[in-house]
Amino acid sequence: MVECNDVNCFVHGSLRTRGSILEGRVVSDKGKRTVIVERELVRLVPKYERYARSRSRIPAHNPECIGAKLGDLVRIAECRKISKTKAWTVVKVLAHGTEPAVAGKKATGVKAKNEGKGA
Repeated sequence: MVECNDVNCFVHGSLRTRGSILEGRVVSDKGKRTVIVERELVRLVPKYERYARSRSRIPAHNPECIGAKLGDLVRIAECRKISKTKAWTVVKVLAHGTEPAVAGKKATGVKAKNEGKGA
């Protein structure tokens, strides 16, 4: 691990974790010290006796000493509000991974309807 000078680091700084601990996959690491963690959820809809899939995207603080990258499986813990949207911090990288297939951005090789038509 690399030691960091981050005030909001739960190991080297003054930030304390409390409450829930969740696991998910990093789908975006574009922000400065911020990652977006996505969780796949499956819940029962009693009326139809079927299961519905949904997903939850949680912005989390990514300390320099942790350094989670795109596609990593991470464990996040709840903490105090760090910014307007961030109230979670990355605690541990469970598995390093490659870039996941993001919903809506599949590379299928099929052309769009309007592509290739003359005007």
